[in-house]
Amino acid sequence: MPNTNVYTGLDGAITVAVESGPEGDAAKTVADTYELSPIGRATGVTIQVHSDMRPFHELGQRYASELRPGNVNITGTINRAYINGALLKLMLGDGANTNRPASAFVSPSFNLSLRHENQAIPGNAANITVHGVKLNTWNYSMPEDDFVLEQVSFKALWISAEDQSA
Repeated sequence: MPNTNVYTGLDGAITVAVESGPEGDAAKTVADTYELSPIGRATGVTIQVHSDMRPFHELGQRYASELRPGNVNITGTINRAYINGALLKLMLGDGANTNRPASAFVSPSFNLSLRHENQAIPGNAANITVHGVKLNTWNYSMPEDDFVLEQVSFKALWISAEDQSA
């Protein structure tokens, strides 16, 4: 039976999971060092899935006669109010160390898991997993009279969804 519950950010948890390999190992080092399971102090997460649709227009017709699916692109952002270098190191790996790397370095790759479970209805959960995530921008904001925030944006290879019912 599909999940029909509604959730708020209070019901959510964000975790980083890694797969084996050089890029996954680089992400695992950062995730273990900074205990990124769950990611703390996140204030917002967005995920966008953009599926290119290509309309086919016949000569003499104003409306398309067919829509053909094209490339799927997955992007998103994470806002975080806990600046400790974890997200910057998830983006740059060894490139964010205190010494400049002498040569090329591995770009960490990880899976981002978002789980929602209303504590009033235990056992019913919605899980979104974004696979093959790589961070591509990092922003730091230090306003005069508000919380200091960092924001990262990412791109991913693919996405999956799973519902759980009690």
